[in-house]
Amino acid sequence: MILPITLTIAAAATLINLWLAGRTGRVRLAAKVSVGDGGHPQLLARMRAQANFVEYTPFFLILLGLIELAHGSATWLWLVAIAYILARIAHAFGMDRAAPNPFRMIGILATFAILLGLSLYAIAIPYLVPAAPVTTIIGG
Repeated sequence: MILPITLTIAAAATLINLWLAGRTGRVRLAAKVSVGDGGHPQLLARMRAQANFVEYTPFFLILLGLIELAHGSATWLWLVAIAYILARIAHAFGMDRAAPNPFRMIGILATFAILLGLSLYAIAIPYLVPAAPVTTIIGG
């Protein structure tokens, strides 16, 4: 079974992770720091933007895939998935600016709201969706 929403968003998330790594790498090269942040605030911010992405995205993709597999609403899942991707991009740009700033706050709040919503939906699905009838083969 192909999960088109999850497959598409997983590919988009991978591209964003590569973009975040490239942004971090450029600052690393400019600052001549190969390990850690070397006390450079911009490098630390870029490292944290990528780390935050890597911390939250696996949970998002797992929930997205399982909900899609359980026949979640395709339109709703597309909207949530696109919102998540946009939120993580906003967060990355927000990490480059002094706090507090709207990009970072939107990224954080949207990420938390989306993960909470998907979690609650995933918890509810087994109790809201009628179970398929069990059939047995007798004398088979």
